[in-house]
Amino acid sequence: MTKLSVNVNKIATLRNSRGGDVPNLLKVATDIQRFGAEGITVHPRPDERHIRYQDAYDLKDIVSTEYNIEGNPIQKFVDMVLEIKPTQVTLVPDGIDALTSNAGWDTLKNQSFLQEIIATFKQHKIRTSIFIDTDLHLIEAAAKTGADRIELYTEVFATQFNLGNTAAIKPYAEAAILAHELGMGINAGHDLSLENIKFFKENVPNLAEVSIGHALISESLYLGLENVVNMYLQKLK
Repeated sequence: MTKLSVNVNKIATLRNSRGGDVPNLLKVATDIQRFGAEGITVHPRPDERHIRYQDAYDLKDIVSTEYNIEGNPIQKFVDMVLEIKPTQVTLVPDGIDALTSNAGWDTLKNQSFLQEIIATFKQHKIRTSIFIDTDLHLIEAAAKTGADRIELYTEVFATQFNLGNTAAIKPYAEAAILAHELGMGINAGHDLSLENIKFFKENVPNLAEVSIGHALISESLYLGLENVVNMYLQKLK
């Protein structure tokens, strides 16, 4: 079964909009795990517009499943990850002013940088994942960085799937097959939803984990958080 890691950034966005502590991020993360999710994901950004760096520290003792911290490995981020030692760190090349992640790593251009930073995390026994597009040359280069996993950037698939273009899954399947052959695990995330997750899971082999936040929280407004977590779990079986 593919693991579901729930990204709680949107909970922090809602909390920050009023300046208080409602909804309480730690309570929500605790409940999400109690409902059955196998992981919690956070993506702190330098401006802390949703998840704050302190949240990442506070969640360390709350997350009893897998803890995945995503972000651009600037020094502040690296220092935080090495202190917290989550289950997994996912490296994302998002700019400081990016509204949301919008591209994967160029693992050819950034090969030496990624090798160095990944070696640092692995020395501390932190599983590493690289956020990446489906270009097979980049997948091959990702394997040379020493990364344990890749996280496929799935926005293109989600957009095309909504338009009825199911053939858009093909490059993701090919990328997953190659990554597996090269010894890397396969994660995926970005715009995956209840509408497309089952199709994606059924057509992308060796899918270890999906990280879902915006869609899951939005769907929960209508359907209820516990219901939505379990609906994802059923579709991933």
